[in-house]
Amino acid sequence: MSHRIPDEVDVDRITGVSASEKSPSVPVDGRYVRKVGTPQKENLLDEFRSMFREMFFPDDPLRSFKGHPRSRKLLLGVEAVFPILRWGRQYTLSKFKNDLIAGITIASLCIPQDIAYAKLAHLPPQYGLYSSFVPPLIYAFMGSSRDIVIGPVTVVSLLLGTLLQNEIDPVKDPLEYRRLAFTATFFAGITQATLGCLRLGFLIDFLSHAATVGFMAGAAITIMLQQLRGFFGIKKFTTKTDIVSVMRSVFRAIHHGWNWQTIVIGACFLAFLLVAKYIGKKNEKFFWISALAPLTSAILATFFVFITRADKHGVQIVGDIKKGINPPSTHQLFLSGPYLGKGFRIGVVAAMIALTDAFAIGRAFAALKDYPIDGNREMVALGTMNIVGSLTSCYVATGSFSRSAVNFMAGCETTVSNIVMSIIVLLNLELITPLFKYIPNAILAAIIISAASGLIDVNAMILIWKIDKFDFIACMGAFLGVVFVSIEIGLLIAVSISFAKILLQVTRPRTALLGNIPATSVYRNVQQYPEATKVPGILIVRVDSSIYFSNSNYVKERILRWLADEEEQNHKKNLPRIQYLIIEMSPVIDIDTSGIHALEDLYRSLEKRDVKLALANPGPVVVSKLYASNYVDLIGQDKLFLTVANAVHACVPKLEDEEP
Repeated sequence: MSHRIPDEVDVDRITGVSASEKSPSVPVDGRYVRKVGTPQKENLLDEFRSMFREMFFPDDPLRSFKGHPRSRKLLLGVEAVFPILRWGRQYTLSKFKNDLIAGITIASLCIPQDIAYAKLAHLPPQYGLYSSFVPPLIYAFMGSSRDIVIGPVTVVSLLLGTLLQNEIDPVKDPLEYRRLAFTATFFAGITQATLGCLRLGFLIDFLSHAATVGFMAGAAITIMLQQLRGFFGIKKFTTKTDIVSVMRSVFRAIHHGWNWQTIVIGACFLAFLLVAKYIGKKNEKFFWISALAPLTSAILATFFVFITRADKHGVQIVGDIKKGINPPSTHQLFLSGPYLGKGFRIGVVAAMIALTDAFAIGRAFAALKDYPIDGNREMVALGTMNIVGSLTSCYVATGSFSRSAVNFMAGCETTVSNIVMSIIVLLNLELITPLFKYIPNAILAAIIISAASGLIDVNAMILIWKIDKFDFIACMGAFLGVVFVSIEIGLLIAVSISFAKILLQVTRPRTALLGNIPATSVYRNVQQYPEATKVPGILIVRVDSSIYFSNSNYVKERILRWLADEEEQNHKKNLPRIQYLIIEMSPVIDIDTSGIHALEDLYRSLEKRDVKLALANPGPVVVSKLYASNYVDLIGQDKLFLTVANAVHACVPKLEDEEP
């Protein structure tokens, strides 16, 4: 048998290293072929340090401290906690003008939204305003994102309202309900700050993008369904959030619970808000139209209700909003008793959703402006602001996408825009909250519906379907769970499917058959490159994952199945039997003892079939473990190769020698 493959590139000629010099190379078929390098053995302590550093400190946060005197290190440490001290030295009047305009713009958007979101969380309206006063101030000093705007958001408000309502009725016992809300906010802040201090930000990434898209879309539908109560003026409404219960409640009230004046107000202003939103999206120059639309709607609707006294004809209004800044709430936290555990559980869930939201927003705008975001510092900043917020009558705050987008388009330069917004909210609390008494609930419902509609990303769902069908299942699972069961079940489904995908990829890694690309020494997947030709008598398999206890048996069995399938095909086509199995190990970055045992079992199984085993290009970690376990001695030093081409060159002459 004679199988000619292209000559391998002369590595020595390219690198300028001759065969006579000391180099890990051996003569094969009259040419020098480089051997696989063996890394220098690292002691256990150094190996642990390296692993610990890469896991928790991949960004090397102490790099900027190196080479500085102690006083300078102290200053850098303070600046790391409060970034405003670093960039504040270069702050200019022109930047302040841009931040002032952006701050005023987002304040006009946040005031009506805050009142609406507080009702979504089953809290009095002023608590939404409180949450846009203190937390943004804290974040402005500690946060690293220039564009993110802090305050209550739809999804977290709905989540809190749903979970808190399951424990305490907000109508029958509003004081205890608020105490549990503050307790949950406190533990949400503790959770976020702890994750940041322990540098566990990578845990957020376990909720996949697809699951997040589905969860957000489902939450948006649930939020809009909940607003039908205010939109139609229904007084008796279900406390459940699933679509079946909500629609049943809506249609049961059709003859005696709907108020036509309320519907007219809600429909007219919802149409206005959606048109303004469309104009702002269509042309970024007119972003201010969509930004001012909620406040304009609230003012016009309030004026209309006041002059017509529509509240006397069944139109429900907000009522009195307590005047003044945030009262302290330290004494209201549940730090003992049965509600302590419940507050902790709700706080952890809210913290994770809030972090996911804030991270997605912060990273998106940081990418647009090309500046770095430190995820762990962000978690500390978000956690600190929620801890302080829980002590000052605020509920969970995070980054708002709609306000952050307006802030970005308004030309914000720094987090000073958050400070400007906070000051305007403060002035509103101190001076004009009584004027909001006649805001109709219908306009708040319209504002929330308009804002929630932006959470449904149909284009992202279509893209997910095109890219990965399993991701689409995760997306739809989270979406349907939220819409048809509850928001917590939807969240559980989202997390479960995300973990299921990870487990599936870990336990069932991909493998591929490789063939030679004609006129090259390159070997690639024969499915991706149909023109790639298999080498007669040699089976080349690539394992596309590390080999661990969770997948080692599968990898061994899958390789043996490849071998059995190939031998069956060769028998049908009267081709030579497989005599050599080459495993391309470039993607195998690590292997554990179970993986080594699986390779040993594979070697013995191949021996029984009279098939030789060779390994190509194992990485440094894998090579070290192969030598430490004496596996290299088992298969032979000459069965370890730098490239697949080297392995094939070494095996082809032996195949020819074995011909009868």
